[in-house]
Amino acid sequence: MQQQYIRNFCIIAHIDHGKSTLADRLLEQTHTISQRELKDQVLDDMDLERERGITIKSHAIRMHYKARDGHEYIFNLIDTPGHVDFSYEVSRSLAAAEGALLVVDAAQGIEAQTISNLYMAIENDLQIIPVINKIDLPSAQIDVVTHQIVELLGCGEEEILLVSGKTGQGVDALLEAIIRHIPPPQGDPDGKLQALIFDSIFDPYRGAISYIRIFNGRLNKNDSIRFFNTRRSFLAEEIGILKLKREAVNQLTAGEVGYLVSGAKNVQDTRVGDTVTHAKDGADQPLPGYKEVKPMVFSGLYPVVTEDFENLREALDKLALNDSALTYEPETSKALGFGFRVGFLGLLHMEIVHERLEREFDLSIINTVPNVVFKINLTNGRTVEIDNPADFPDPVTIVSIEEPYIFAQIITPPEYIGAIMKLSTEKRAIFKTTEYIDPSRADMQFFFPLSEVIFDFYDKLKSVTRGYASFDYEFDQYRESKMIKLDILINGEPLDALSTIVHIDKAYEMGQRLCRHLKELIPRQMFEVIIQAAIGTKIISRQTVKALRKNVTAKCYGGDISRKRKLLEKQKEGKKRMKQVGRVNIPQQAFLAVLSMETDKK
Repeated sequence: MQQQYIRNFCIIAHIDHGKSTLADRLLEQTHTISQRELKDQVLDDMDLERERGITIKSHAIRMHYKARDGHEYIFNLIDTPGHVDFSYEVSRSLAAAEGALLVVDAAQGIEAQTISNLYMAIENDLQIIPVINKIDLPSAQIDVVTHQIVELLGCGEEEILLVSGKTGQGVDALLEAIIRHIPPPQGDPDGKLQALIFDSIFDPYRGAISYIRIFNGRLNKNDSIRFFNTRRSFLAEEIGILKLKREAVNQLTAGEVGYLVSGAKNVQDTRVGDTVTHAKDGADQPLPGYKEVKPMVFSGLYPVVTEDFENLREALDKLALNDSALTYEPETSKALGFGFRVGFLGLLHMEIVHERLEREFDLSIINTVPNVVFKINLTNGRTVEIDNPADFPDPVTIVSIEEPYIFAQIITPPEYIGAIMKLSTEKRAIFKTTEYIDPSRADMQFFFPLSEVIFDFYDKLKSVTRGYASFDYEFDQYRESKMIKLDILINGEPLDALSTIVHIDKAYEMGQRLCRHLKELIPRQMFEVIIQAAIGTKIISRQTVKALRKNVTAKCYGGDISRKRKLLEKQKEGKKRMKQVGRVNIPQQAFLAVLSMETDKK
């Protein structure tokens, strides 16, 4: 296929603005899938995606379209996620495309991630086609949203396309606009091979399968290839194009998107963002990838059954293959044994990884309290970075502590500004500015400590704004803060898995609530269980789980009272001994107690 008849594009939008439904209509209109295969969100093939109604993984698919000019075109579409935690998936897709459909909901208008994804696309020099979706809704405000897009993009009203992903209205015009506005791929088919890996999946039978976009040269089946990152060489056992299922071909040329089965069994060999070239007479330089995303939130993952440690390692290996933002390293805990310290982009990302480990790999996992990375300046002049409270240095050696701040953008109807300001103040935010997109939408900008956002901020924001506000953020910088380590003690022994680093103003409240939670969650034992929250050697909160009492006098009926007293004294002595040697049985829910603070019973 000649390059002039190829179009590579992706769909970007805020969460729930209809990207996946619009992709369904494009597949239907180009006859890529039959009526029998058609179902809602056909590209969302993961169970979790279908249940939650969100896109988690990017999906690539090839379509053939016969245009009005009589030529047949190849469209390579990459459907992308909308949730802020999966923005790294969007950055990969943009690296492999020449254009983007910017989809805006006709009822909701421009929201926070619409803007951040747009800026990402502009940075990648992509041609933007603005699309207003859901025009069939009774609540659609087409004139208002058109004005918002014109203000944001600086385009003419006639350039904005009106479509309905549900009914298919306007999809024909959209397909023609893709041909007119999105440029064909540039690249030298006769040059040295350079192919960008923009995604990978793990197949238990074939090993690592890379999704590639060829920028220069040609790739033939059975070519000897080399990965720039690892310098390792493999054979291109199978190459092909991505339709609803993979279809093998003998050659991929510059401008095409496809897949590569290289026989690489080690998941580390096929890194996303890496460049593939020929082993002999290959390219001298790799392609510029996209910036590597650093995890923002860290949590310990421990198998409930200790013997599952190696299975957990293998499962994380396989997940990390097609999730470039996932990082992990082994760690140990006195309470939980052997596990891993895992880095995530946010709480939804953590939740998805946890569920995938349990569903796809049949593992039972305990999550510890999530933490961000703190920079600690010590008296000896060194600066250490810690993401685990267990590594917190002796307070005497600390000069100052810096925590990560994010730049946050909240787009909301003006009537909720007061409630958002109150919530932001509670979360230690620094207010920057408020700008009005139009009379019905305000763009509020803040600097937030990341540690305040990762717990329950998003839920509270949706609650105080009745779901109307949208939220997006990016890392800003480290700022000095008064942070301290909060320990939880069970019968005098610190429980390292529940330690956390908090701001000094919130330590007392956090300690009180944690102790109350644990009192409800820890089952009663044959001895008294004392739960304490401590800062250093100072106890700031205490709760007691009363001991169970066995009726040792049940068989004593009548007779002298001294006999009963003797048995009760004996029981008392036994409980003292048991308390000295007894280990408290702490259920799995206790380790998630910190995450569910909102269910705190007053």
